[in-house]
Amino acid sequence: MKIKIYYEDTDVGGIVYHSKYLNFCERARSEIFFSQGHNPIENDFHFVVKSINANFISSAKLGDDLFVKTKVKEIKKVYLTMIQSIFRESDNKKIFEMDVKLVCLNRTKISKIPNSFFKLLAI
Repeated sequence: MKIKIYYEDTDVGGIVYHSKYLNFCERARSEIFFSQGHNPIENDFHFVVKSINANFISSAKLGDDLFVKTKVKEIKKVYLTMIQSIFRESDNKKIFEMDVKLVCLNRTKISKIPNSFFKLLAI
């Protein structure tokens, strides 16, 4: 997924706020569903973040074009782990990477991941 860095994403020096990288990754995870005509919340099933291990490698700056790559690392009955990497398009340099563990909920209770989600996540 492509991301353009705007002023709202940066501090006064034009450097992207650290928390924005998490937002960019969240958008990319949602886009997996949207790009296939689905919603990340279907029939009261959805994912919540259980844990994140983030590695800030380099900074993005105002005006940069970024690309978020998302890969499913592991899928179990009630959770999945993804690796998400952010690259600067101008030099294809990786600037951020994280492992994120997501747990499936049905309303508010941990639940088995529905088969329809398995199909959507086969990326």
